[in-house]
Formats: sequence, C-alpha cells, structure tokens
Amino acid sequence: MGFWSEYSVFLAQAVTIVLAIIVVVGFIAAVGQKNRREGHIEIKKLNDKFEDTKDQFEHELLSKEELKEKHKALKKEEKEKKKALKKEAKEQTSEQQEARNKRVFVIDFDGDVHASAVKSMREEISAVLTSAEPCDEVVVRLESPGGVVHGYGLAASQLDRIRKKDIPLTVCVDKVAASGGYMMACLANKIIAAPFAIVGSIGVVAQIPNIHKLLKKNDIDVELHTAGEYKRTLTVIGENTDEGREKFKQDLQDTHDLFKSHVSQYRPELAIDKVANGDIWYGTEALNNNLVDQVMTSDEYLMQLADEADVFEVKYEVKKSFQEKLGMAASMGITRSIDKLLTRFLDSRTQIR
Repeated sequence: MGFWSEYSVFLAQAVTIVLAIIVVVGFIAAVGQKNRREGHIEIKKLNDKFEDTKDQFEHELLSKEELKEKHKALKKEEKEKKKALKKEAKEQTSEQQEARNKRVFVIDFDGDVHASAVKSMREEISAVLTSAEPCDEVVVRLESPGGVVHGYGLAASQLDRIRKKDIPLTVCVDKVAASGGYMMACLANKIIAAPFAIVGSIGVVAQIPNIHKLLKKNDIDVELHTAGEYKRTLTVIGENTDEGREKFKQDLQDTHDLFKSHVSQYRPELAIDKVANGDIWYGTEALNNNLVDQVMTSDEYLMQLADEADVFEVKYEVKKSFQEKLGMAASMGITRSIDKLLTRFLDSRTQIR
C-alpha cells in the first residue's frame, strides 16, 4: 500500500512539472509571435449598451402591467417623432437634410512606466481621424502615474494629431494623471477629473544606484571609455564626479523647463510656477488650481453625451493565440491560488481564540 501511495505522489508531481513546462514554453512562443501578428479595430456603440442596461433594469423592476404601459407609450412617442421628422424633412433645405448627429469617439489609455499603450492608441487615433470631423468629439479615458519622457512625449504627440485636425478633445481622469500622464492630459480642450483623481506631478525625477565603493573594497576595477565629454555623466559601477553630477542635474532641469513650457502652451491660464513643483492635487483642488476644467467621472460624462450624440468605443485589438490564452489562464490561476493562500493565512492570524 505504501508503494502505491508513493507512486501516486510521484506521478502527480511529474504531471505537474510537465504541465508547467508546457505552459512556460507556450507562453514564450506566444511572446515571440505577438509582434508578428496584425491587429484590427473594434467599434462598439455605447448608446446601445446604455439602452440595453436600462431596458434590462426596468424589466426586473417593473410589473407586467407597467411594462406594457411603458411599451405602449414608447411606441406612441416613436410614431409622433417619425411624423415630426418627416414633416421637418419636407421643410428643410438639402444642406440641412445632410446634417447628422454629433459623434463621440472614446479611446482608453492605461499607462505604464514605458507608455506601452501608445502602440494601440496610435492605431485607434489613426482610425478615428479617417472619419471624425470638427463637429465631433474624441474622449480619452486616461489613467497613468507617468513614466519615461520619450514614451509619454510620443503619447502626447499622438493626442496632438487630434488637436491639429480641430476636433474637440476631452480627457477624462478617474484615478490618476500625474507626471507623464498630465503631460498627455494637458493637450485636451477640456480635462474632466473624478473628485478623488490624482492630478499634477509636473516635475522630473531620476535615480541611479552606484556600487563603485563596494567594487573598490573588493579590489575590482572598472574601466569606462567614452568619446564625447558628456557621453556618460553618471554610472552605476564607475566612480562619479562632481562635474558629472552637475551635468546630470542640468539635464533634469532642462527637461523640467521643457515640461513646463509644454503645459503652459496648452493651458496658458495655469500659474505654472505655482503648480510645476512636482506636487499633486485631488480633483476638486486641481479644479481650483486650473489643472482641470470640471469635476465628474467619465461614466457620468459619457452618459450625458449619449443623450444627444452617437457614442462609439474604439479599440485596437490583437487576437490572442492559443498559447497566449493558455499562459494567461495559468498566470491567473497561480495569482488566484496565491491570493487564497494569503487570505487563509491572514484569516488564521486574525481569528479570536
């Protein structure tokens, strides 16, 4: 009996290891193929989503008699509206008849340190610009704590393409638009922030570790050769000089001045020297400091627009391969297992005994 018990444990371990290897190999293969696959634009009309949600909610809340009366009233309203539109169309000129509803195009940007989401956003903006006109509007739901200057500089330049076409641009911030995130947000004609959204951080930071003293203590020499006086100012393993530090600080200051100039160009009403100190503000405070134009959530704003305009969500999607789906499923499974173990551990520590 002991043999079969040990064999079962061994077999279970072996199967687990083999499955883990398959998942890892599949994930690596998927990552290698990811950059070679083409994506596509997906468009979803949010008006329909809002209406479906409303209908579903009413269906659960109202009685059969109330639903019947509501449908009857809606049919009557639609009939009268069609009649009015038909009459109006006869009285209108050909130019008036060509007029259409305002269209709102919604794009999401969820930024990391490298502003990786710019890859999808540039495709989405290119697609929107093929159809959008100055009578329309682009809404960007932006969330980012900032990151590298060149990444967010490119992301801001993508939003500037919308401004150059004279299409109204609105940026909605529900959680955070700081540093590079605000570099993007300030290009908008209108910035809307939730009451507790974090906005600002107009500053520049750089942090470089240095292990030269540790290497020197262990008699390890490091040689650094450059062509150009400022090719390398501060290093991780070499000995840094006061001259190099001063040059590095000057580069940071130059970047900060460029950042302030960029913000001032698009939000001239800002007291830039007051807000460009690296500090952050919450929604209402940001409004008082002219960092944003309105305090409201993106959901509220889009639902208001849907009453008068056709609202479309635009996404650039890359179809995931089977290997990627397998890798993501495995990753989610591991995450859930760790969460459960941590929860059980915390529960055991907080029990009343």
